[in-house]
Amino acid sequence: MHPCAPPDVVVWPQAVGQVQELAALCHRCRVPMVPFGTGTGLEGGVNAVQGGVCFDLSRMDAIAELSLEDFSVTVEPGVTRKALNKHLRGTGLWFPVGTVGMRGVIGLGMTALEVLGIPVGLGMVGVLGMIGVHVGVDTIPICLPCPSLLADPGADASLCGMAATGASGTNAVRYGTMRPNVLNLRVVLPDGRLLHTAGPGRQPRKRAAGYDLTSLFVGSEGTLGFLTQATLRLHPLPEATAVTVASFPSVGAAVACTVQVLQAAVPVARIEFLDEVMADACGHFSRMELPVAATLLLELHGSRHSLAEQQQQMEEIVRQNSGSSLAWAEGLEEREQLWSMRHNAWYAALALRPGCQGYSTDVCVPISRLPDVVVETKQDLQASGLTGPMVGHVGDGNFHCILVFNSQDPEEAQRIHAFTQRLGRRALAAGGTCTGEHGVGLGKRALLQEELGQEGLDTLRSIKAALDPHNLMNPGKVL
Repeated sequence: MHPCAPPDVVVWPQAVGQVQELAALCHRCRVPMVPFGTGTGLEGGVNAVQGGVCFDLSRMDAIAELSLEDFSVTVEPGVTRKALNKHLRGTGLWFPVGTVGMRGVIGLGMTALEVLGIPVGLGMVGVLGMIGVHVGVDTIPICLPCPSLLADPGADASLCGMAATGASGTNAVRYGTMRPNVLNLRVVLPDGRLLHTAGPGRQPRKRAAGYDLTSLFVGSEGTLGFLTQATLRLHPLPEATAVTVASFPSVGAAVACTVQVLQAAVPVARIEFLDEVMADACGHFSRMELPVAATLLLELHGSRHSLAEQQQQMEEIVRQNSGSSLAWAEGLEEREQLWSMRHNAWYAALALRPGCQGYSTDVCVPISRLPDVVVETKQDLQASGLTGPMVGHVGDGNFHCILVFNSQDPEEAQRIHAFTQRLGRRALAAGGTCTGEHGVGLGKRALLQEELGQEGLDTLRSIKAALDPHNLMNPGKVL
């Protein structure tokens, strides 16, 4: 949906001081800067629409500090969600926020060089000199880009990148999104100055001191500065986990069941929704037998004693909504098989039309409006003649249509665009947002203005102008 826009130059800083030096240099020479983590964003966030320098931060991959007693960890932008949880094995803690299923468009462990298909060759001084920038160090690899951009869904996301986009994922219904799970950020500002959003070395569980600068930078999508370190909140691993799949006679029944589970205060960890098209696609792709029906995947966390009570509550609510009988998977292998099926939803959707392109929508609405909005969206998809299986983290009102289309067909591409605009406005009319976790990027800027209003947008622009008066940080995004 977003045409490739490669930068003029890519750099790989390996320490925060190098990020500061390069940022100050670009600031003095008025050269645009684009942060890059693992490239898993879905809204064109790493596209260099005005050229300039791409800062690939993947080589800054230190886990700087782990405090088991304080349930916190400090990581650099090259640390991914999976790498952190691997590091935490044996501690009894984990970081549950994760973008699973719709995890991105660039392969695991790829750098900006590999993503852009850039040939290695020139040193830092030589290439920056080609764009009129001169610097006194030449220890950072750098090269010129070629115009190709490769796509590989299923990537592992950078934790600082997740903070930058305000990501969430399947566990958000219980553990929250990135925003409440970020305690502090180390930010290199556009002119090279260093900011600690909660103060240097601080990681309190709560604070009421001044403006909340941490929340300002979470979700800023690289438009205000470089997130070069994040202090994150960790959570205890649950003693016991159980997963089940329930099918329903209609989309409305499945979503109504979700609402009732939340209203009954069942401490559910995940509630994932698949419409009948997606359930059929996932079943075929993962070679699992799933009814061709609206489906919920539900996961419970707790003690072994509490889990039995939660399962009983869940079974009763599912039965009241005409859902199927439940068989619980409690073993690790069985649970992983079910979630692997869900995580492969993107590939399963693309397999419906081999050779076509995919685009994921990302609206989020209040729980009370979720059943109506999902049903209306399903009707809109059918009326528009589009292939768009639905999947979502419906426990917090967030759902996606994976739109599979022929990008070489202008008429179909136009129908896709019109549908996404209607869906965004339907979510806004229901009191929701145009993006629950993917961010605004390039594609939702008009909807952002409708969502916030002119005063809201003007306030964002004032903040941007105060921190980045020359509009050098990831220009063309969000605003």
